[in-house]
Amino acid sequence: MAWAFLFIAGLFEVSWAVALKYTEGFSRLVPSLVTIVGMALSLGFLGLALKVLPIGTAYAVWTGIGAVGTVAFGIYLFGEPASAIRLACIGLILAGIAGLRMAA
Repeated sequence: MAWAFLFIAGLFEVSWAVALKYTEGFSRLVPSLVTIVGMALSLGFLGLALKVLPIGTAYAVWTGIGAVGTVAFGIYLFGEPASAIRLACIGLILAGIAGLRMAA
């Protein structure tokens, strides 16, 4: 169950990061609320995962999910570049996440 909590925490990490882009410096109410709630839920689920998982593994996987998901949404929603080198680096992050999962 800890890995499921960690995955959910990573998804909320992505949600608040994307919502943060829409806050326009926290001047827009709804995106600001989504950001704050996403942060709280992300940390809450990370805390649940940490009851079982090692801190180094959990934190690295959590930030990795957040990074990969945020880059993907940046490409999709904001037209950020999807160059070969950028995608290769995302692949390396995914390989690291998979390796940490297998080592845990």
